[in-house]
Amino acid sequence: MSTATSQIPLVDYLVLGDEPHLVANECTNCGARYFDRRNGCAKCFGEDFTKVKVATEGEVTSFTIVAFAAPGVDVPFVAAVINCDGTPVSGNIINVEPDDEHVTLGMKVKLATKSVGTDSHGTEAVSFGFEPA
Repeated sequence: MSTATSQIPLVDYLVLGDEPHLVANECTNCGARYFDRRNGCAKCFGEDFTKVKVATEGEVTSFTIVAFAAPGVDVPFVAAVINCDGTPVSGNIINVEPDDEHVTLGMKVKLATKSVGTDSHGTEAVSFGFEPA
């Protein structure tokens, strides 16, 4: 098995490096945040956005344990919404048993990255999730 020569984020709002973090598009008019590209704000219809770093720690505000998924997707897993200092982030809870004894509402979590595969050129794709803090 070859060692990855480079890494690429699976989503364009994940920033890799010494301190991985997420970046949101923040409306300069009302402060609403979005992870996808925006031409207009869904809250105030503003058209100007700036990139902002999202807190890397947060609290689970909702979650579900997914037991059935597409072929090739390992189940069960925990899909959740994390409040990262006011920014809601959808992501999986990783590095924990996927049950309601180990994952709870209000649970403190932190951003974590994980490899999702390496291509034949040694480029590693990296995704994110949240793990217990």
